[in-house]
Amino acid sequence: MFFFSREETRVHVHVAHPDAEAKFWLTPTVALATYTGLSSGQLNEAQNVGQAHIKEIHDAWNFHFGA
Repeated sequence: MFFFSREETRVHVHVAHPDAEAKFWLTPTVALATYTGLSSGQLNEAQNVGQAHIKEIHDAWNFHFGA
């Protein structure tokens, strides 16, 4: 999971896999925004990882963007 430095302000992460990708919103809850090429199982796994690490991701986002 990662985010880019020059993107929209709403907290989100990207997930990359060979020939596939997804974007998840993290506020107000972890929710799928877009995806291509990932199976429902892979999407569920990514969403669960995001949920399990939501505080760490928010902390990294706030540190990076100075929020």
